[in-house]
Amino acid sequence: MATQADVRNRRFATDATRATGRGTKPEEAGPARFIADPAAVGLAGFALTTMMLSVINVGIVSQKAMPVVLGLALAYGGAMQLLAGMWAFIKNDTFAAVALSSYGAFWISFYLLEKIFLPQIPAATQAAALALYLFSWCVFSFYMWLGSFRVSAAVQFVFLTLWPTYFFLGLGKAIGSTTVFEIGGGFGMATALAAWYVSAGLVMNRTFRRDILPMGELRSAQQDVAA
Repeated sequence: MATQADVRNRRFATDATRATGRGTKPEEAGPARFIADPAAVGLAGFALTTMMLSVINVGIVSQKAMPVVLGLALAYGGAMQLLAGMWAFIKNDTFAAVALSSYGAFWISFYLLEKIFLPQIPAATQAAALALYLFSWCVFSFYMWLGSFRVSAAVQFVFLTLWPTYFFLGLGKAIGSTTVFEIGGGFGMATALAAWYVSAGLVMNRTFRRDILPMGELRSAQQDVAA
């Protein structure tokens, strides 16, 4: 016989699904039941770090300000986002788990590259090395963009701007063009704004239990759903 608490929980789950389009699997059990949507904090860290680096990449702020980005890259964009990715694995959300943990690792690798490894590369080879690094992340971001077509319109836009960010930054380094590199920085700023929107949407929609910021959800549950 269902208790009053069970009825309330079912009603809340139904309301949350209507409001956010991201319900929970009925069979969800174990630690996953107690973990909030980790994409909200992961995307917040990604957005803030990306915006600050992109402002430097487009030339609004001098490259001399890079140390302030490195601190964020290690702590917020890196470690915090990596943790969010691990929580997404527990939530059985493959897309979020792969995206968040990978970009968390990207920011940690960016910190290490700037602080330790880049100075070990001969000056004449550094541009080519950075181009290789950026193009490789472009490939990953492109197929994640394809995967986002089954997540939400808002997440699609994040990746639609992200893979060109890596492409133009890498191309700018490869051909030695400041203009092309700054175009990449512009795409990076658009990516950061889109990621902030998704993060804010997850926070607002979950907190207020209605669509404060529409996400254009394309799946009925936050978690992977068995056929």
